Amino acid sequence: MKILGVSSGSKNGNNDSMCKEALMGAKEMGAEVEFIHLLSLDLKYCTGCISCVMSLFTGKGNRCALKDDFDWLLDKMLDADGIVFATPIFVKGTPGIFHTLIDRFGPRMDRGNNLIATRISEEKGGKIPDPRILKDKVVSYMGIGGSDWTTRIQCDHGLHALPPMWKIIDNEVFPWSKGIVMEDEKVARAHQIGVNLAKAAKNTASATYLGEPGVCPHCHSRNFYLNDNSSEAICCLCGIIGEIKVVNGKVVFEFPEEQLKHAHDMLSGKMIHADDIQKNEGSNMALMKTDEFKARIKNYKEFISASMPGV
Repeated sequence: MKILGVSSGSKNGNNDSMCKEALMGAKEMGAEVEFIHLLSLDLKYCTGCISCVMSLFTGKGNRCALKDDFDWLLDKMLDADGIVFATPIFVKGTPGIFHTLIDRFGPRMDRGNNLIATRISEEKGGKIPDPRILKDKVVSYMGIGGSDWTTRIQCDHGLHALPPMWKIIDNEVFPWSKGIVMEDEKVARAHQIGVNLAKAAKNTASATYLGEPGVCPHCHSRNFYLNDNSSEAICCLCGIIGEIKVVNGKVVFEFPEEQLKHAHDMLSGKMIHADDIQKNEGSNMALMKTDEFKARIKNYKEFISASMPGV
């Protein structure tokens, strides 16, 4: 059993330390552990070029146009049975390097996309995407902040696990934790997160979420997009549409059972999304071939050029 720890904080700082504390807990459970410091890697930001999508849906495997350390990191993550992430809290959420990780996962790591691409490759005799992407995996997250500005980070964490449908075991937030290495109760919690992850990795099929229940009863998110004119709300993580209500003095999110098949972290929801993207991309490609579209783009290109430093 392999447990990987990934820290996106400063070198040898709080995030590195708590990530290693969790790995100590996993090692006690018999896991082989490995640690990666994210900021030491060369990770370029996603440009939205859709090369990964085109390669997936044309039977050419799972490729990214960017050349950096991401494929090395991805191989490490896919090879692990469980992963624990420690991330500093920047402006209520995760730092830019972690958002880069979220973006680089995007369509390329989406389980629905990879299932479709595998079928296409098998039918056409193309290159099959890495089958490890379709395997269940357990993952835990720790967000460590220096104040009470912590309200987005758990949703950011969930967005990272969403494309491959990785099972979240713990999604913990440590506010007011600049001196966390000296706070025994928090250190013990980080240690237990590692223990929980290693236990879950032994039987991924029966692994369940162990963190505090959120407002959304499906994905445990506490973040919602609210309708201005009604109590309708959309869960910012799983995308389920329902209503925000106050029941017995407590905020609850209620939704019809039919909505579950549309959830972004369910395979059914991913397939619905894939169909929508296919229709949209098809109509957009046809539009791009028209003279009117080409003329409008030409007009914008000729209107102004981007400013550059030193020019």
